[in-house]
Amino acid sequence: MTVGRALAEATRRLAAAGVEQARLDARVLLAHALGVAPLSLVTWPERVPTADEQARFEAMLARREAREPVARILGRREFWSLDFEVGPATLDPRPDSETVVDAVLASLPRRDAELALLDFGTGTGCLLLALLSELPRARGLGVDRSAQALAVARRNAIALSMAQRAHFAACDWGMGLAGLFDAIVANPPYIPEDDIAGLAPEVADFDPRGALAGGADGLDCYRSLAPHVARLLAPRGVAVLEVGEGQARPVLRIAAAAGLRPAGIRRDLAGIERCVVLNNGT
Repeated sequence: MTVGRALAEATRRLAAAGVEQARLDARVLLAHALGVAPLSLVTWPERVPTADEQARFEAMLARREAREPVARILGRREFWSLDFEVGPATLDPRPDSETVVDAVLASLPRRDAELALLDFGTGTGCLLLALLSELPRARGLGVDRSAQALAVARRNAIALSMAQRAHFAACDWGMGLAGLFDAIVANPPYIPEDDIAGLAPEVADFDPRGALAGGADGLDCYRSLAPHVARLLAPRGVAVLEVGEGQARPVLRIAAAAGLRPAGIRRDLAGIERCVVLNNGT
């Protein structure tokens, strides 16, 4: 079977499985199996893959037919134009979360200042490391309850040459943490428990449930997190918390009750209210 025929057949199979952007996913997986750039599939459609290449592609295609995300099949995800390892214990970073990075950068008066950053529930470390890539004199701490997630975050910091400025620790939100931070970010679990089963299989079946489930109303983690943010945020600092659709104003009320001052709501590229911006109320 030629590359052109393999791509057409894979696209048909993925579309039948309900995969959106079936042709794009088929192209990415086939290119990875062949060890080539996706563009070469267009310029050399008559190439015949070797038996080993066909076997690799078939294995990956079967996983995608089962709705496993491409990023998990490849073990990589691009975020903020950086390459991140992902693993079973980490949330698959979404482009929507880049809104958090944008909001922090827009709130800082200077990017060349010596800043202390804190990332709650760091997962892959994508928020912290994306910020450090833009803030050359900043240092950061990422905390997570999962030792497996922290191991992934540390490897990402090393791969991105940020291990000297990014540190990671096992922690239940802010328990045991001291000091003040100029910027605090978090993408906590915010899906209501009863809604998880209705999510796309790529999320419900493959993202760790602990990174999704936010209690009965999706807001439990914000209630736990807000007092820690208020205690650890420097007087002129900024905190940016990602939220689910329709949660921005309830989260602002939770934050205000903890002593934080609402400073705005930021929308993602789809126009959805994606994160809240907070200042220290003192």
